[in-house]
Amino acid sequence: MKYKHVLISFFSGIIGAIIAVLIIDSYKTSSDAETKNQHSLVADYYLNKQHQLPATAVANPFLFSPSSSFDFTSAAEMSVPAVVHVKTQYSQPNYTLYDFIFGTSPRYSTPVLTSGSGVIVSPDGYIVTNNHVVEDAETIEVVLNNKKSYSAKLVGRDATTDIALLKVNANNLPFLNYGDSDNIKIGEWVLAIGNPFNLTSTATAGIISAKARNISIMSENMAIESFIQTDAAVNPGNSGGALVNTKGELIGINTAIASRTGSFVGYSFAIPVNIVRKVVADLVEFGEVQRAYIGIDLLDIDSDLANQLSISKIEGVYVANVLANGAGDKAGLKAGDIITAINDTKVNSVSEFLEYLSRFRPGDRVNLSVKGGRTTKNIKLTLQNKYGETSIVKSESIDDLGAKFEVLSDYDKARYRINSGILVTEVSAGKFLANGIKKGFIIVRVNKEYVNSVQDFQNIIIKSNGNLSIEGFYPNGGSAYYSFKI
Repeated sequence: MKYKHVLISFFSGIIGAIIAVLIIDSYKTSSDAETKNQHSLVADYYLNKQHQLPATAVANPFLFSPSSSFDFTSAAEMSVPAVVHVKTQYSQPNYTLYDFIFGTSPRYSTPVLTSGSGVIVSPDGYIVTNNHVVEDAETIEVVLNNKKSYSAKLVGRDATTDIALLKVNANNLPFLNYGDSDNIKIGEWVLAIGNPFNLTSTATAGIISAKARNISIMSENMAIESFIQTDAAVNPGNSGGALVNTKGELIGINTAIASRTGSFVGYSFAIPVNIVRKVVADLVEFGEVQRAYIGIDLLDIDSDLANQLSISKIEGVYVANVLANGAGDKAGLKAGDIITAINDTKVNSVSEFLEYLSRFRPGDRVNLSVKGGRTTKNIKLTLQNKYGETSIVKSESIDDLGAKFEVLSDYDKARYRINSGILVTEVSAGKFLANGIKKGFIIVRVNKEYVNSVQDFQNIIIKSNGNLSIEGFYPNGGSAYYSFKI
């Protein structure tokens, strides 16, 4: 009886083991088939592209996009020949104790060499660059991509947009066509082309990171900062170079980097080509930029301002002040109004508004969409120049001094608390440059006589016997006194 129980237990164990083996084998076969099917799905995708992977598997476009989408060779071939190396030289006056004591001109100077980039925008030799590249230049040399060198003439420059226009005596030059900076999109691929660290004809790629960016780097009164921000590598020497799209069209002029080291760390900024186009047209036609004014002070609307002023919707720009007798005042704009669009183009920041306004000249008419309280209205107005008129403004020059001048507006006289004065708007090779007088200097007296016009200045020169003493001040600095012979 005892043996009978042992045999039953033995055979029961064998049967259980067999059943367990069969179950495990069945599970393994099913698992292998599932794994094989998964592997086959991935293989089929790469080989035959007949199956779709989950969305998470194709999130990285570099894994699955065709390589031709990232081929910039055509854009580079069109752009590189039209970007030039701009080399400048100016003299740094070396003042001595004798000069300071007796008010004489410095007898010695040190030549200073600088360089940047430029973009040919017409086959007959017009070249766009940055104002800060050529601001103090006495001589300007332009070197093309084919290593040909030309002496360049400064047609004009505008500090408020940091744009300057050069001209070389040549024809049939390679040039870039203007694109449209209004239509660029964040994430769009771009190329930056220039001469960083004197490395000529360098191209780097990146994307558009932001639009209408104000980084507060320009000290000029009424400066326009509405930069295109990119992550294309830009370094010293790239200033004035081209920012182009994948079609090889010019969409901006590379101007600045945001860096704590002075070299590229991921952020670069370009002036939109739609601003450049208008500045170039003004400089060719008038020799200086025609700025249009509405006569208002604006603020960006953010959450703090909206809460403070009980603004229900954050949109547009806030009119903080309206100047008496300005274009806005005459058209009925009021402090507290919110401008949401100009000529049907929506604006949501002061930089956007100023960028669009910069495309117009005095005398042009624009239409503003304005919210005042709970009502929305359209206001049509005629833009003015800085003197409150609608005419084109032109500077007058005195060639012997190498300078151009403008009379001061009543607004500027009130702001500086003076009754007379003329503004130095341009300085080129001549007595002013040699004696360190810079653009922006406000002349109050010449040979102890007050001046209110260029004609006053010229009359004093005629009776001066060749000796000039000039008194005045810089808007962002102290008073200054210059004395020299002509």
